[in-house]
Amino acid sequence: MSLVGSVSAAAYLSVKGDLRNLGNSYPTQQCCFSIDHKNKNLLSFRGSEAMGHQLKCLSSHDGRIKPQKNGPTSKIVCIDYPRPELDNTVNFLEAAYFSSTFRTASRPTKPLQIVIAGAGLAGLSTAKYLADAGHKPILLEARDVLGGKVAAWKDDDGDWYETGLHIFFGAYPNVQNLFGELGINDRLQWKEHSMIFAMPSKPGEFSRFDFPDVLPAPLNGIWAILKNNEMLTWPEKVRFAIGLLPAMLGGQAYVEAQDGLSVKEWMKKQGIPERVTDEVFIAMSKALNFINPDELSMQCILIALNRFLQEKHGSKMAFLDGNPPERLCMPVVDHIQSLGGEVRLNSRLQKINLNDDGTVKSFTLSNGNVVEGDAYVIAAPVDILKLLLPEEWKEIPYFKKLDKLVGVPVINVHIWFDRKLKNTYDHLLFSRSPLLSVYADMSVTCKEYYDPNRSMLELVFAPAEEWIGCSDSEIIEATMKELAKLFPDEIAADQSKAKILKYHVVKTPRSVYKTVPNCEPCRPLQRSPLEGFYLAGDYTKQKYLASMEGAVLSGKLCAQAIVQVT
Repeated sequence: MSLVGSVSAAAYLSVKGDLRNLGNSYPTQQCCFSIDHKNKNLLSFRGSEAMGHQLKCLSSHDGRIKPQKNGPTSKIVCIDYPRPELDNTVNFLEAAYFSSTFRTASRPTKPLQIVIAGAGLAGLSTAKYLADAGHKPILLEARDVLGGKVAAWKDDDGDWYETGLHIFFGAYPNVQNLFGELGINDRLQWKEHSMIFAMPSKPGEFSRFDFPDVLPAPLNGIWAILKNNEMLTWPEKVRFAIGLLPAMLGGQAYVEAQDGLSVKEWMKKQGIPERVTDEVFIAMSKALNFINPDELSMQCILIALNRFLQEKHGSKMAFLDGNPPERLCMPVVDHIQSLGGEVRLNSRLQKINLNDDGTVKSFTLSNGNVVEGDAYVIAAPVDILKLLLPEEWKEIPYFKKLDKLVGVPVINVHIWFDRKLKNTYDHLLFSRSPLLSVYADMSVTCKEYYDPNRSMLELVFAPAEEWIGCSDSEIIEATMKELAKLFPDEIAADQSKAKILKYHVVKTPRSVYKTVPNCEPCRPLQRSPLEGFYLAGDYTKQKYLASMEGAVLSGKLCAQAIVQVT
């Protein structure tokens, strides 16, 4: 979502929408909503500290982010599941120590100016940790919105629509540390420890994998699997368990060796019944990388299973309490700027200028400005990087092997209905639809989007390769046909039941890199062979693959590589 990640999409995209008036709504029951005019910058939740955050806007002349005048904001009170006990896990402590090395590093006698292109999570992370180490990052973002794959926009009605459906897992130690370092842990809305699958053979019903809190890992995961008798038979569970034994016994070395096999090939090799793939791993593959098991590398599945089964709270999920640019990205920007760094929007990199020796001299932006620094980072998606590569670099093996890394198409769909849908949960749902990957009723799962009277479904349309060129209306029509199967009593394809008030379709022709077999050797280290030039992004070498966790970790590794040579 990438599920070891987020349900996410990427940088350069086309956005269309059919806007209609949503109308007014007045919350009742679970949450109370009020406009707080006295404390205009306060957004707070019951049981948590005030999360005041001043919104920012662009200045008209240079793209730097500057404070906006205060205005009335919402005050919402809700109750979520408690934050799980993550702070004492090995992975969390390792990530915390990694973060601390930047803060405790010797202060540079002359701080470096590092120019970073791309303000997604990888670029933000790179800039944040370089600033922690005492350097002066200059972060450039091509668009007028922060976030890259987690970008979001507000429509004319004031409703947000996002690039992807973003899920934060307990098994994201670097992301969880980042939230803690910024003091925004309470912006994550933790859900019950379950995985919930729709049942195509029983329209309107769901099958659950519930992880008991009283058991440690991996027993809680084993219990969740054994207790579910709706999706797999006992003989299928036994065959699957036997097939997984080599991965359990062989550890990381075995996992890495499976990169050459697709999920489907690996299952056949291990003698696991095809129905296991059909019932479970089609949904997992689409959630992890937006593709089907016959294309996805088995290494990706095994990495996810390792994280989810070896950590007690690894598979526990949280939603961000609002739109990612303001609720996650802006705190990172505030931190960077507080330490002397800069963040500039509307600053698209057009050309990498070289010195005579082939190293980077400067970046030229699309507005004609030239930006110089002591070191340079590209934190854009791999497809954008390949378009920017100077001709002189393209045959260098480090860059040449990027040819195999290609972004996968993704479509994110938002539909506002005229009523509250009953057949849903306050959770992420695996649709098990041939066209849809996962979805959530964001009017229930997210505080900022909360509405007691109307549902807003956010859905990931995947695989999307055959649909990326279709019109929004065609995509919505196909989505409604699938939703009619998931909500047979509430939704009809012809809208004779629940009616669409409006929708937004966000297309990303090239999102996270397509994790097909034999991709792993093509992933580059953050430090390039060219002095002073670095890469950051979830496609670069790190252990969490294409995910929000991978993006944040890649930024830390990039910052570390720069700090080590200073």
